[in-house]
Amino acid sequence: MEDELREKFNKWNGKKQEINFSDRTKNIHFREGDIWWCSIGQNIGSESFGKGEEFRRPILIFRKLSADLCIALPMTSKEKKDGSWFIDITFQNEKSWVLLYQIRALNKKRFQRKIGELDGKDFSRVKQKLEKLLEFS
Repeated sequence: MEDELREKFNKWNGKKQEINFSDRTKNIHFREGDIWWCSIGQNIGSESFGKGEEFRRPILIFRKLSADLCIALPMTSKEKKDGSWFIDITFQNEKSWVLLYQIRALNKKRFQRKIGELDGKDFSRVKQKLEKLLEFS
């Protein structure tokens, strides 16, 4: 198990370097509410990670910070129990879950392909639930 994980980390390190030094971002334009396939990587412990050769998973663009950088929320198709860490959405007539607790800044170099856009109603629900989760009192 440990050797398999080491191999995944080594493969991700190579892929990460390839992504960093590529110039594939010329035609990538994103905005809030977009859903993209994104190379998330092989991460540590219970952090969300990508799958396959591209180490990818779908992400929801939550906030555009610049032409190159955004705040994103990883997504999953695996059912999650309702709670403060997840929110269910409907995308392309299928149920998905947004992993609110896995919020992160991502550079568009990680983006592979736009899948679509989340409808305004579900995007508003995600915003409200994330704001409540991040509330400090």
